[in-house]
Amino acid sequence: MRSKDTLLRLHRFHVEEKRRQVGDIEMMMADFRRKQDDLDQQIAYEEQKTGVSDPANFNYSMTAKSIRKRRENLLATIDDLQAQLDRANEAVAEEESELRKVELLAEKDANHRNDIKMIGRPAEGATGRTKH
Repeated sequence: MRSKDTLLRLHRFHVEEKRRQVGDIEMMMADFRRKQDDLDQQIAYEEQKTGVSDPANFNYSMTAKSIRKRRENLLATIDDLQAQLDRANEAVAEEESELRKVELLAEKDANHRNDIKMIGRPAEGATGRTKH
């Protein structure tokens, strides 16, 4: 029984750890999206300030160009994080499935032990003595 309890705790820990990873990735993605919005606003401000919104134009702001590059890098990072999030969600689902299996086995084992105990007990009203 002790080893099954340890196994259950281990699987529960793994599930919680995977869920924490998913949460961490989601928080990073939300933070990066906020930064992306900020960069979009900075680009719009620079374009408005210079009056040139075409990056191919010779007079396009160097500041806006560098902000655009940062934004592109940030979008690539968000895409990578999305792939990590997908894998992490799959890992959570797998760990939860394994946990359910272990829980069912532990429950089945506990029921089996209870059945054995019930078989080993004398019936109610029986004294367990035999007459000679």
